[in-house]
Amino acid sequence: MKSSSKLVKILCCFALLALAGCAKREIKNIDSKGENIICFGDSLTFGYGVNPGEDYPTNLAKLLRKPVINAGVDGDTTTTALGRLQADVLDKNPRLVILEFGGNDFLKRVPQEETIRNLSKMVDLVQGRGAMVAIVDISAGIFFSEYRKMYKKLAEEAGCIFVPRILSGIITNPSMKSDFLHPNADGYKIIAYRVLFAIRPYLR
Repeated sequence: MKSSSKLVKILCCFALLALAGCAKREIKNIDSKGENIICFGDSLTFGYGVNPGEDYPTNLAKLLRKPVINAGVDGDTTTTALGRLQADVLDKNPRLVILEFGGNDFLKRVPQEETIRNLSKMVDLVQGRGAMVAIVDISAGIFFSEYRKMYKKLAEEAGCIFVPRILSGIITNPSMKSDFLHPNADGYKIIAYRVLFAIRPYLR
């Protein structure tokens, strides 16, 4: 257990160093008048594989010292997510919406073009509501690498925060996972730190 906690600290330090050098880009709705930070995603947002309170949005809330809404649904694709965007996000006075999708689209063989089109619709609707958007990159090495460039390009073109490679060092490390894909409690802590470092400059 001690070695696992030590690894969490080491990986978090690497994440901080990697992201500290990223230039602060112009983000649409940076002056958002919204109130809530909403994590909108699938099982990685929901916290599959861990106990309630060990998911990344809960850890992120502790790090930010402010409420964070977990709007993750296990098994969600970008298509099903669009159907609940209004009730779970737009109606909740968002300030920042963190979009984390793609894994289930891949598993269900949704064409990549459709995934990006759906994600782009989410971005447009959230930004139209006056909130900032962060797009989470679920890739790690060759794992989901086909989504990395598309997500980054969308973030750049739409003025979104980009959160790179949240599963790097987790997906290939059995001590960081609860099953073949999902993180364990330590893995979700690392994801929370990586999201924190990406979004924090835009919340001040």
